[in-house]
Amino acid sequence: MENFKLDSSTMILTVDIMGLPPSCVIVICDRKVKLRELPPHREYKMVTHQGKVKRMGREEGEEF
Repeated sequence: MENFKLDSSTMILTVDIMGLPPSCVIVICDRKVKLRELPPHREYKMVTHQGKVKRMGREEGEEF
């Protein structure tokens, strides 16, 4: 993750927003950091269980 820098002594996360996609989410769970680019015209779902992120993904749908 070249856009993130974690200082292990202070546990401070620094994010270079100039290198990120124009529309994205950053999720932090259990001291792990994940970046996901958001789709232009879809739902993006995050599923949590007992306070932790279990799944992240795009929702596919069909419109009439």
